[in-house]
Amino acid sequence: MAETKVILTKSVANLGHSGDVVEVKAGYARNYLIPQGMAFAWSKGAASQIEAMKRARLAKSVATREDAVAAKAAIDGTTVELSAKVSESGKLFGGISALDIATALESKAAVDPKAIQVENIKTTGEFPATVALHPEISANFTVKVVAE
Repeated sequence: MAETKVILTKSVANLGHSGDVVEVKAGYARNYLIPQGMAFAWSKGAASQIEAMKRARLAKSVATREDAVAAKAAIDGTTVELSAKVSESGKLFGGISALDIATALESKAAVDPKAIQVENIKTTGEFPATVALHPEISANFTVKVVAE
């Protein structure tokens, strides 16, 4: 299997952050990373671009770290209550998505729905959830689903 070096322009889960040089399968780079604008092909002349991306990422992470600490203080240990339509057996019609949870959390802090980790919610009850606010900072909270 041929491996290709690419430079990430955005953070990709389980792969790296912007400015990182990673080796991935050629098809993954050609068919997903590059067309989605998440990476570009590595070349010897790209060293200056890599340094610029790493400097920008560092400056942004320092600025957002304080925001992440404040958001963690607001979210950590809280309970988010969502109401949903429920059948007679207690199962939800549909489910609760990360976007629903992020919308409910907006009163406390702005959260990216992709950063929320929670099990599939198909019934009423309380479910533990975690949100990654920063690469080093995450907050734990509870999602409580009640019948509408």
